[in-house]
Amino acid sequence: MDPSIDINEYLVKNPPATFFIRVRGHSMVNAGIYDNDILVVDRSVKPKNKSIVVCILNGDFAVKRLSIKGKDIKLISENSNYPNISISSLDDFEVWGVVTYNIHQHV
Repeated sequence: MDPSIDINEYLVKNPPATFFIRVRGHSMVNAGIYDNDILVVDRSVKPKNKSIVVCILNGDFAVKRLSIKGKDIKLISENSNYPNISISSLDDFEVWGVVTYNIHQHV
């Protein structure tokens, strides 16, 4: 065990592009992301297929798994109680950042 770990140095690779976001909701529990967890989000990381991302969809923030198949983009919920979302050309959609770490309280 290393008692001298600097948590910021460990979690934050690009400080100007890194943000901490608190999760609200249960749509990603099967990915280990729970209500009230804190996500470390890096806006400089390029999203790829299967990345967990923070996105803005029609003015609302969401945390989902990104599915890219050709030109088909879907936001995948990691909880069967929540629907997946297909992105259409009519949607106002932006990947805001890529989740790099999840902080979950156990006590």
